[in-house]
Amino acid sequence: MTKHINPSVPLPSAGLRGRHILLASNSPRRRELLGMILPEFGIAEAREVDEIYPDGLPADEVPVYLSRLKASAYSDLLDDDLSLLLITADTVVILDGRILGKPRDRSDAVAMLESLSGKTHTVVTGVTLSSAGGCESFSERTDVHFAPLTRGEIEAYVDSFRPYDKAGAYGIQEWIGAAAISGIEGCFYNVMGLPLHALYSFLRKVGGKNSI
Repeated sequence: MTKHINPSVPLPSAGLRGRHILLASNSPRRRELLGMILPEFGIAEAREVDEIYPDGLPADEVPVYLSRLKASAYSDLLDDDLSLLLITADTVVILDGRILGKPRDRSDAVAMLESLSGKTHTVVTGVTLSSAGGCESFSERTDVHFAPLTRGEIEAYVDSFRPYDKAGAYGIQEWIGAAAISGIEGCFYNVMGLPLHALYSFLRKVGGKNSI
């Protein structure tokens, strides 16, 4: 377990003093983003879970379901440390009601981006905050408008940026975000993997409660 410290960032709520906040994620982007709104938190490697969700679950409910599933893998830590506040998250890209996960390989990444080209899709992130006293979750959605891309542009992006660890096969903070995304409706950071304003507001609320 490692620790992130940025003393220039204020604590969202005085009620969080004495709480040990722990981000359970392997994503360097989520770690960087959380550091923008929290002065100090621990980082735990993500534990393996089967990210399987029930058939028929609406696509926009999947991220919260998976964030809660990820949190369940840390029940031992929550039982051992009553001051611990665990953050888990999951992000999905939804196009025409279908979830686009992380691409399996180059051809899958190219196919995903071809399907997104010239269309509007939705990014949904589910976040769960857990403690020994229970858990609370929320989700945030952002609509993303893609301009048309040529096959050559898509292949050049995939070969240069290798977006195999990203849902939908792209990172909005990369070339494709500047050149091909014509606009968004909602939180920019949500598309990167963590809805910062919503999470900061949620931490404020949680900081004033004793039940989580």
